[in-house]
Amino acid sequence: MDHYLDIKILPDPEFPAPTLMNALFAKLHRLLVQLDTKAIGVSFPKVDQGHPNIGELMRLHGSGQGLEQLQNQSWLKGMRDHIEMSAITPVPDNAQHCRVKRIQVKSSAERLRRRYQKRHPGVTEQEAKGIYPDTVEKRTPLPYLQLKSESTGQQFRLFLEHQTPQQQMVAGEFNSYGLSSTATIPWF
Repeated sequence: MDHYLDIKILPDPEFPAPTLMNALFAKLHRLLVQLDTKAIGVSFPKVDQGHPNIGELMRLHGSGQGLEQLQNQSWLKGMRDHIEMSAITPVPDNAQHCRVKRIQVKSSAERLRRRYQKRHPGVTEQEAKGIYPDTVEKRTPLPYLQLKSESTGQQFRLFLEHQTPQQQMVAGEFNSYGLSSTATIPWF
């Protein structure tokens, strides 16, 4: 991870920045799936950990060659008027390292009930409600992206945690969202 590329959402009178960031991230995810790469990481340098908004800046991390491969794809079709993209740039020498990972929150009691009923045929809605009362719902102040599942078509929130920056880099692989529970990205 010696290079990076910034993509900034531009102000738009028709679309709020979070809507555009959701669309941009969905396009990135589809591209990472298509390329089947585990070498591209993502971060959001303007994130506010205590606020649900992820910010207007997405930073892609990888090798210079890996980021060039992304640039050579037509994945930004329809987004070019809404973004400003930087050149591929070497990471500053004094950069710290940060892990950006997905946090899955069991936030919907209704979803938990449906899932339980699906796994246990014959359980009634009332029985499932007894197992998963409304009080099991959890809330989190973490920032998120609102995405649509390609497999189920349902909307979901991808909660992200930018962990405390550290001096040591940790190598590893990134998933098709550009996230990792072990590997770090340069943080500056």
